[in-house]
Amino acid sequence: MFEKSNKETDIMGQTEGAEMKQEVFLPDDYRPAEDEPFMNERQVEYFRRKLINWKHDILADSRDTIEGLQDGTRNIPDVADRASEETDRALELRTRDRQRKLVAKIDSALRRIEEGEYGYCDVTGEPISLKRLDARPIATMSLEAQERHERREKVHRDD
Repeated sequence: MFEKSNKETDIMGQTEGAEMKQEVFLPDDYRPAEDEPFMNERQVEYFRRKLINWKHDILADSRDTIEGLQDGTRNIPDVADRASEETDRALELRTRDRQRKLVAKIDSALRRIEEGEYGYCDVTGEPISLKRLDARPIATMSLEAQERHERREKVHRDD
């Protein structure tokens, strides 16, 4: 959908010097509707912006965490207080690790947008509902395919 040059990609997944198609006008109150053509330019732009904003928020939180961990290094004499702070740090680092994985899924969704594959189920090829995409813009399966996948996973896990 978007043409890219071979220039380096920045942290937001944007390509420097990329030639983009004319920007799609999107009102601030726009929400994808079932009565418009599926994955039209406005819907694609809506989800692209939603994904980029989500990624930006995660990266900002990560920067804040790194700064907090660097600033928060201190010698705490009380053993219980030190243990509590170490537990908090470990929890924060686990959260950041989950968010790192989420950023990879967001990048994958942005690639699917560029390739024109976004919004379609990886299993069936059918459109993923707009409600599902709005709630989970990184979804790669329709609700029905996801439920089948989870049922099979549960059956195999019980073995």
